[in-house]
Amino acid sequence: MATALRIGMAGLGTVGAGVVKLLADNEDLITRRAGRPIVVTAVSARDRSRNRGVDLASIAWVDDATALAARDDVDVVVELVGGADGPALTLARRTLERGKPLVTANKAMLAHHGLELAATAEAAGLPLKYEAAVAGGIPIIKALVEGAAANRIARVYGLMNGTCNYILSRMEAEGLDFGPVLADAQALGFAEADPSFDIDGIDTAHKLAILAALAFGSRIDFAGVACEGIRAISATDIAQAAALGFRIKLVGLAEASDGALFQRVHPALVPLAHPLATTSGPLNAVVIEGDPVGRLFFQGRGAGEGPTASAVVADLIDIARGDVRQPFGMPVADLAALPTAAGADRRGRYYIRLTVADRPGVLAEITAALRDAGVSIERLVQPGVSASGDALVVMVTHDASEGQVADALARMAASPACTARPVMMHILDF
Repeated sequence: MATALRIGMAGLGTVGAGVVKLLADNEDLITRRAGRPIVVTAVSARDRSRNRGVDLASIAWVDDATALAARDDVDVVVELVGGADGPALTLARRTLERGKPLVTANKAMLAHHGLELAATAEAAGLPLKYEAAVAGGIPIIKALVEGAAANRIARVYGLMNGTCNYILSRMEAEGLDFGPVLADAQALGFAEADPSFDIDGIDTAHKLAILAALAFGSRIDFAGVACEGIRAISATDIAQAAALGFRIKLVGLAEASDGALFQRVHPALVPLAHPLATTSGPLNAVVIEGDPVGRLFFQGRGAGEGPTASAVVADLIDIARGDVRQPFGMPVADLAALPTAAGADRRGRYYIRLTVADRPGVLAEITAALRDAGVSIERLVQPGVSASGDALVVMVTHDASEGQVADALARMAASPACTARPVMMHILDF
């Protein structure tokens, strides 16, 4: 039998335990597909006494995760610690410096330090694999690097955070506002005690920055991702979107055109006929639009023990087979440094919700603000009153530039008639 590929794993939480379980449960199949056995020989975890539901009797424990990189019984290091910096980054650097391949599920580290790590791996001829870092069990990294490699990608976009998708799906199904659903999601373990990374769009932004680099052959530019989360979305918005034929989703979108890169995470109204609208609960979905392939749609579980462990083990199988390629599909030196595209000239339709004083003449003030900004209304409804007794006004605009809509919103927000900050969402029209 061929020599086993020996794994040192930092982090033995849900995903790490899932990797150990998957390697044991599918041992024969994985060995045949990899051409050699894959075994975990050492782990580093904070709590040795915790029952993780897997047999760890034959696995060595290491107190300092960074020591895994120097062990003679470790051929490949799997980093499942998380965090952009700190122990995870130290371990990643030391692993590559010691001449060992690295597998990681750490999207934050890659979004901030991916180019550095890729350059180190490339110079040493080492694999750096990270399929589990984006969209869990969906093989979207392989799709971009391998399956769609011959295509000129126009855009990549999708739903990349299961927590947000779960919250928005529950709000729609039960007619609830954001706060109660978030609290319930936290109680059920679908949201963290501090959910900011998820609900403010940062987690999606990390993943989007990685996908954009792969899609467009560009350098990772996390700082260039405009980011807006879902805190401001209300049950009224969900209901009005449904009445208009849409579902509200947190969308990550990246496009490269005219030598510039546009990246944004934002709530958007997705037409019910669009495949993203069918993605509910904790599922993720990613769309690639390319030439000549057209639209490719990927949907699946984006987190959790099974899907993420599946992606980690798939990377280990590639390494066992001897697969060494540039981490971002081409040499780091060939990745383009694209400037950030401004959003002001982008055109589209928009959903706007206003909370205004319930008095005569207010609608005239609203329409005057839109007129002066050059924005016309496609549809306007008054769904009722807010909890404070103010009137709610919901509208959908005709096609306009973002700059025009921003001007109109600023005019309306400055009016005494507007009693709360206006809410604006993009409409996904592609």
